[in-house]
Amino acid sequence: MPSSPRPLRKLGFLTIGLFDEADPRRGHETTLEIIELGERLGFDSAWLRHRHLQYGISSPVAVLAAASQRTRRIELGTAVTPLGWENPLRLAEDLATVDLLSGGRLNPGVSVGPPMHYDRVRDALYPDTADAEDFSYERVRRLLAFVRGEPASAFSGTEGFEVFSDRVQPQAPGLGGRMWYGGGSLNSARWAGEHRMNLLTSSVVKAEAPEGPWDFAEIQLSLVRAFRAAHPDGEAARVSQGLVVVPTDSATPGQRAKYEEYAARRLPRTATPQGPGRLLFAPDLVGPSAQIAERLHAHAAFREVDEVAFALPFTFEHEDYVQILTDLATTLGPALGWKPANDG
Repeated sequence: MPSSPRPLRKLGFLTIGLFDEADPRRGHETTLEIIELGERLGFDSAWLRHRHLQYGISSPVAVLAAASQRTRRIELGTAVTPLGWENPLRLAEDLATVDLLSGGRLNPGVSVGPPMHYDRVRDALYPDTADAEDFSYERVRRLLAFVRGEPASAFSGTEGFEVFSDRVQPQAPGLGGRMWYGGGSLNSARWAGEHRMNLLTSSVVKAEAPEGPWDFAEIQLSLVRAFRAAHPDGEAARVSQGLVVVPTDSATPGQRAKYEEYAARRLPRTATPQGPGRLLFAPDLVGPSAQIAERLHAHAAFREVDEVAFALPFTFEHEDYVQILTDLATTLGPALGWKPANDG
């Protein structure tokens, strides 16, 4: 372990983009306003969660296309797109298109596995091929191949008046190097490294050891090290950490009470692995920036990364997110050695 933590080089944030079913446009507009605020505050990246059949953003690539036209510098990412819902060839076309529109700022994060509640949605999603669909890493490999320019067709050339390519079009230079995998297990971390992806680590990891005690930070550290050991770039391979971090420096007493109550409700799930997947959750970090910085500097995994995309809690109000982002950029970020990006 390094004797001291790495200075924080890139500061980002992650939002789910909640909306009211009766007024979905307003919720999506609010998400875009939050991304615009992030750019003004100097954040390096903004990331969108992906939710299907819920009241959160179901099409982050479309929302990021809009964000690309309302910002000019901030990087735009998905954390993460579950590929069980996607056709890799079609997604590669959408990602390349948005990356070009953004000027090369897209950072797509993906994961694999069957869609959530697959038994309930399979007939709507894959009515003819539900039992044949492959939800393994092969789905990611196909997406990477298309994004990186490998052939998607055995034909190219002119047919009549139309010209055809054997590769996905458009091709977006550099996008292949900005593909991220959202992994919480050692196997995922190694696979991402072997396939030259970047690694997104969140507030959830897999507790693979059958017996405790379970230390979230140490498990996450093992993922970071396994990823870099497998990646051709070694220690230079990019890793972004995504804990739930809520600074309270400029919060009102009411906001502080709400944030603390939110974290307290979620704390019991951090004690032991949850469910058949043996998922271990990190405690939410709530409090003054100086206190949070001290806890992060003592966090084994944080000490070995220099990029973060702190997750905003799901259910807060717009003014809460404004306060949290402002404190992240003006107080906590600098306490971690970060400097805001220059828009000038």
